Amino acid sequence: MSVMVSMAAFALVASITPGPVNIVALSSGAQYGFRASQRHVAGATLGFVALLVLMGLGLHEVLAMWPALTKVVKVAGVAFLLFMAWKLAAHNGELESKQASTAPSMLHGAVMQWLNPKAWLACVAGMGAFVADGDTRLVWQFAAVYLVICYLSVACWAYAGTFLREYLTNARHLRWFNRLMALLLALSAGYLVLS
Repeated sequence: MSVMVSMAAFALVASITPGPVNIVALSSGAQYGFRASQRHVAGATLGFVALLVLMGLGLHEVLAMWPALTKVVKVAGVAFLLFMAWKLAAHNGELESKQASTAPSMLHGAVMQWLNPKAWLACVAGMGAFVADGDTRLVWQFAAVYLVICYLSVACWAYAGTFLREYLTNARHLRWFNRLMALLLALSAGYLVLS
């Protein structure tokens, strides 16, 4: 049972700490509410767990054979984060615009994980720590633990965002909030470039 507790602790630390996916969940919860943000939460969770399982089943060996793929993922991830930061910063703060914006989709959440270098590092580190011998049963156990913990962690960020919702009904406040979230995403991208 101690392996399961260790897996859960690893999953919690990797999932609940600030990162691009959680920043988007916070922003989505603040702008669209908890319920509408569940698509992003579910997509991010399923996207991460799929990446984790693939890593456990051998994707890490492919990356070891072709290290350029890791660089491609990193560059694509940084570009995606900067694009999202730009979109947030450019938002005018008006909630009742003619173009009704919608909360991030399930696909958006999944793609964010696949382009998130933090997710790749967590998968490689987690599989290296808990499934180094390639035991398929452990891969699936780790994935099951991660599924629950990742979902709850990202959902916590979306829920936290709902507490800001009332404050953000003012367009000026929402503009500043979006710019702060854009800055955090840009800083995440900058950190990834420097690491």
